[in-house]
Amino acid sequence: MSESRSTDAQVPVGIDELLERVRAGYDRIGPLAATAAAEAGALLVDIRYAALRDRDGLIPGALVVERNELEWRLDPRGSHRAPEAVGHDLQIVVICNEGYASSLAVASLRLLGLHRATDLIGGFQAWRAAGLPITST
Repeated sequence: MSESRSTDAQVPVGIDELLERVRAGYDRIGPLAATAAAEAGALLVDIRYAALRDRDGLIPGALVVERNELEWRLDPRGSHRAPEAVGHDLQIVVICNEGYASSLAVASLRLLGLHRATDLIGGFQAWRAAGLPITST
């Protein structure tokens, strides 16, 4: 008898291909659309680490949640959820420094059922380049 291989085995992919696959599953938004979304009730979530926030500042009104706590803080059913994590229908805009880590974070949030999660194209740097409000830490 010959040994058969599982057809369910995953073929490794590089990070660029993974980002492309993840991003194909939702619509990303730019800085002006993120501002409009926030004005309409979306939750802006800044996942940058402290050194970047200290260096570059903060987006007024954004919830700061470092990446390693994101799922626990935004899961509406989680025991450690942030008060802002009110339901699975909440629109969330994840913001990292340049728009890469945020895409992977969105994939994770969508697995938790947060189907309206998206991220900011270009991240915080695009926000700043657009001349949108920033406060110092």
